[in-house]
Amino acid sequence: MTSQPREPAGHFEALPTVRCKELLGRHTAGRVAWTAPDGPHILPVTYAYHNTQIVFRTSAHGVLAALERRTPVAFEIDEIDEDTTSGWNVVVRGSAQAVTRSYELASLWREGPVPWAQGVRTLFIAITPRTITGRAVRGPFVD
Repeated sequence: MTSQPREPAGHFEALPTVRCKELLGRHTAGRVAWTAPDGPHILPVTYAYHNTQIVFRTSAHGVLAALERRTPVAFEIDEIDEDTTSGWNVVVRGSAQAVTRSYELASLWREGPVPWAQGVRTLFIAITPRTITGRAVRGPFVD
């Protein structure tokens, strides 16, 4: 029996939690996902990694305002290079809810995220992580 030459396989690697948190702190755009009454939603947001939470600003009247009440969510950031077939992602699973403490709000207005989208965005939503995981992939022909 002749064996077929094996195609080089891509390589997955788990990212340590410390590295995932570092990446969360370095980036400012990601996606938040949740299940709404009409089904799954996933939307991009600009965020800040602030006091171990992911925080973003939104309109009190928009779709993301549904996260004002404690809601299970997933949040993802990533970087993908299609030319080299490599990249990484970080996924946070936890719960989102509105920030209501005045001392936290004062800090967020000074240091918090600045939305890219226009309009009045005065509702701060914080995601409290339950798990933070990440992985990197390296394509089969990447050194």
